[in-house]
Amino acid sequence: MKTTSLALAGLLLATTLSAKEFISIGTGGMTGTYYPIGGAICRLANKNTDVKCSVQSTGGSVYNVNNVLKKELTFGFVQSDVVYDKYNGTGKFDGAKDENLRSVVAIYPELLAFVVAKDSGLTSDLSSFAGKKYNVGNPGSGNEVSTLEVFKAKGFDVSKLGYRGVLTVGECPHALKDKKIDGYSFVVGHPTANITDAATSLPIDILNIEGSEIDKLLAEKPYFAKGVIPKGSYDGVDHDVNTIGVKAVLVTSKDTKDEAVKAVIKAILDNFDEYKTLHPALKSVKKEDLVQGLSAPLHPAAEAAFKEAGILK
Repeated sequence: MKTTSLALAGLLLATTLSAKEFISIGTGGMTGTYYPIGGAICRLANKNTDVKCSVQSTGGSVYNVNNVLKKELTFGFVQSDVVYDKYNGTGKFDGAKDENLRSVVAIYPELLAFVVAKDSGLTSDLSSFAGKKYNVGNPGSGNEVSTLEVFKAKGFDVSKLGYRGVLTVGECPHALKDKKIDGYSFVVGHPTANITDAATSLPIDILNIEGSEIDKLLAEKPYFAKGVIPKGSYDGVDHDVNTIGVKAVLVTSKDTKDEAVKAVIKAILDNFDEYKTLHPALKSVKKEDLVQGLSAPLHPAAEAAFKEAGILK
């Protein structure tokens, strides 16, 4: 009888453990914004005893969208322009569209920063980039995609760079300090520890990205929008930075279980006041912002959760 009871208890425990939903979130470099916010979402999701959420540092947007669709990641942080291109088979994903991609939630606005050493000679006139050592972005990152869009809009041929850097953003502050590069691109929620680290290592500036060419780009690419990095966000940057940006979007596959998607949405909505305190980039986010700037259809479970919360009709 005792043996039977122990066996039954073991069976019940095994059933409980097997019922736990294991989910993973692909983010970005550890000094960026994706990684800490991904970790914060996991901590909130793990309050649900039926979920075990883990965060992974990755190469960024393109890596995440591809591996979500391969189902090697459950969720991934992806820039809205990359989401648009993958879903529609345009841009970097020309001929490689995948309509299995689904949006889960818009996290926060990401603004493109051209971070440069103050003595580099780099200015908002992109002709100054000719012959310079500039880190466009590691292959497979949203930084690379957005930077090349701006270069193209401004008529700057990337081959004119003296050195086209492919470092991850985590490597860039140190490379900038050591003068291995003159500047680097980072699409991120501000402020971020990465650029703060760079600013405490040497005098930096962040260049304005504006002009009629950029206005034309925004008209052609509706997932881009103008934004401002406020002065004082980083040491030495004593002016408002006019730039453009996208939304950081959490995406998944259409085949992801409803329970997993609902767990993430409810983790954010049920703990929204706490959620907004977990990173400065989330401070001004409103609940209605969570469904704005999406470039692929919502996963049905996400749509249902937002309707239940009264955010969608």
